[in-house]
Amino acid sequence: MTFYLKNIFNEAGNITLFTLRFFKALTEPAFQFREFVRQCFAVGYKTLPLISITGFIMGLVLTIQSRPTLLKFGAESWLPSMVSLSLIREIAPVITALICAGKIASGIGAELGSMKVTEQIDAMEVSAINPYKYLVVTRILATTLMVPLLVIYADFIGVYGGYIGYNIHGSMSLFRYFSEVLEHLEYLDFMPAFIKTFFFGFFIGLIGSYKGFNASNGTASVGIAANEAVVAASLSVFIIDMMAVQLTDLFF
Repeated sequence: MTFYLKNIFNEAGNITLFTLRFFKALTEPAFQFREFVRQCFAVGYKTLPLISITGFIMGLVLTIQSRPTLLKFGAESWLPSMVSLSLIREIAPVITALICAGKIASGIGAELGSMKVTEQIDAMEVSAINPYKYLVVTRILATTLMVPLLVIYADFIGVYGGYIGYNIHGSMSLFRYFSEVLEHLEYLDFMPAFIKTFFFGFFIGLIGSYKGFNASNGTASVGIAANEAVVAASLSVFIIDMMAVQLTDLFF
């Protein structure tokens, strides 16, 4: 028991120092803009197909499953607003973040882990290149920026999936459907959910980079780093979401 507690505190201390090093590196000159743009492309654009499919299915299934219950109470007209609020406030941000945790965090962990094992990171240090600033800072900033954009995209695709699901058994024009959605959507429904996505993105990039950058020697450590990155990033998404819901309920 003491051994496990010691490992937990050691890991917490190491990741705290890793985070402080990130904020320190942000203030240093020579920002790697080209690498940052490349990482934004890898994180954002290459994840769009998966987010598109998932977002559409979320809206479609949620609408089809919710319709019979609302019909019993004669509240079918509330279906567009109920589905959109459920997607925008909770479902789309969390599911999108979990997808990113599985795809992006594991990719970062495996990539940096393989570079660590093959001593590419050591070679960068010998070449007078700051590997932390080049490899870690750019990836964390890319995930922090792109995950919120992916969530907004998932919101839109999910609402459109709800429109398709509604018209399977009913009939409503696209203009009227989105009018119903926007009529019941308020500022406080969107902003708290949007703000927490920045924290989702930050911790997904941070954990993936930390696990890969600190991988031990040996090829097996690459797979271990990728697996631990997925587990820790997914867990962090749920913890952040729980804290965000509590804060939103407390202040709003």
